[in-house]
Amino acid sequence: MTDVMTAPTRRATNPLRTGLATDRLADPCSIVFFGASGDLFKRMLFPAIYALREKGMLPAAFGLVGFSRSKYSDDAFRQYCHDQLSQFSANGAPSADMWDEFSERISYVSADFDDERHYADLKAILEHNDETLRTGSNRLFYLSTPPSLFPKIVKNLAAVGLDPRSNTKGWTRIIIEKPFGIDLASARALQAEIEEFFDERSIYRIDHYLGKEPVQDLLALRFANTIFEPIWNRNYVDNVQITAAETLGVESRGGYYETSGALRDMLQNHVLNLLALVAMEPPTDSGADAIRTEKYKVFAAIEPPTTRDFASISARGQYGPGSVSGDAVPGYRTEADVDPASNTETFAALKLFVQNWRWAGVPFYVRSGKRLARKCSEIAVTFKPVPHRLYGERTDSIEPNVLVAKIQPDEGISLRFEAKVPGPKQHIRSVFMDFNYGSGFGIESPPAYERLLADAMRGDQTLFTRWDAVEKAWEIVEPVLEYWRSTPAEFPNYEAGGQGPKSAFDLFAGWRQL
Repeated sequence: MTDVMTAPTRRATNPLRTGLATDRLADPCSIVFFGASGDLFKRMLFPAIYALREKGMLPAAFGLVGFSRSKYSDDAFRQYCHDQLSQFSANGAPSADMWDEFSERISYVSADFDDERHYADLKAILEHNDETLRTGSNRLFYLSTPPSLFPKIVKNLAAVGLDPRSNTKGWTRIIIEKPFGIDLASARALQAEIEEFFDERSIYRIDHYLGKEPVQDLLALRFANTIFEPIWNRNYVDNVQITAAETLGVESRGGYYETSGALRDMLQNHVLNLLALVAMEPPTDSGADAIRTEKYKVFAAIEPPTTRDFASISARGQYGPGSVSGDAVPGYRTEADVDPASNTETFAALKLFVQNWRWAGVPFYVRSGKRLARKCSEIAVTFKPVPHRLYGERTDSIEPNVLVAKIQPDEGISLRFEAKVPGPKQHIRSVFMDFNYGSGFGIESPPAYERLLADAMRGDQTLFTRWDAVEKAWEIVEPVLEYWRSTPAEFPNYEAGGQGPKSAFDLFAGWRQL
């Protein structure tokens, strides 16, 4: 068995890729996936880990352990992992040689999450990995389980000496999936339970949106280009729109969504994190602490809404029956595991203000919804209109300039500006400059989980959310949650496959068309 696997060497022919260096490899380590028989592991996490191995981005000394209730032997779990790669990996079934080497590094614990003995079994496997795979007593725990299990897992890890304070030979880190709490009180309680055993340097709160390439490029767009930063403020920006729209409904997640809703599921974490990247001040350096401190300052500058504000700063909706891509789809209240009289929102929109020198008076409109006309995640910065009209016929519409960071399904940057139509008359029309990551660099952007898992193994917390920012984000949305919880809505109020509820356009008539 060989210890080092590297991706085939390919000569870079695209000039945009010249000079790109390979990322620093992580230290030798074992990574443990709690909830390893779940949907997230098979669809996203395991394919991401294997892709990192294919690309030569995992350490040579590496071990993987699954920890879940399902009954598997080591060999049965290895076969399960192989089957998931065949179905969900972008490259399909793994090659025999590479899989044989990789599968030898996979172990499994069939466990009860409440039983401390199974954590002792896990510890024995990790110590065996240290001896046979030379993983150096470095451990990364990934909690892809329901949030109710987080405190139990952390407590039992500590009980058998698998917490950071007990590890004197290497490092110990923990990745926690969202949602981090279901409201402000539960988030604070969860933080208190986790930080009893894991300090902030060891906690990686994952938000997969932050691992997407266009999201990472927001900072480069702003701080590596002098043409944008001087006008990135209240003097030139009219408004900012952030959209996370889906055509899908709740699918098989009706039970989860009933306790969540769009505000908790998307706005409190994904969308507010995007807002922070748009609005933050230049960090003093590119380190994790500097960047995350500037993001926290943005949240601290957003004043939470009060009772008198709710009608003017928020909108909610729930989809009814309709048609998406020509196919008839049911309404939310008839989905599996959904209350037929549900008051849960499947669409949420907020109007927020960042009360600081740069952004005073500039509205940030954020929205997210299911069963909308088009799948679209984007950030649109709309600049102020020209102050005095010099060009164009009076019948021409001179549109404001708009810079759009496209996150999904397309990944790129688009800039709308005005140009004269060829000919003797002064007709003005909008034109677009588009940059696409795939065609621009000649490669596909890696899935977000690849980047985030690699960063966690390297100890880079830049793209992970710090507790103070999580707490502030909950403080921003908590008043709206309480108001919606206590106020029945007239649902459903938008047709599946449409643009969302009328109340969203009462909030802001200028939403970009989906």
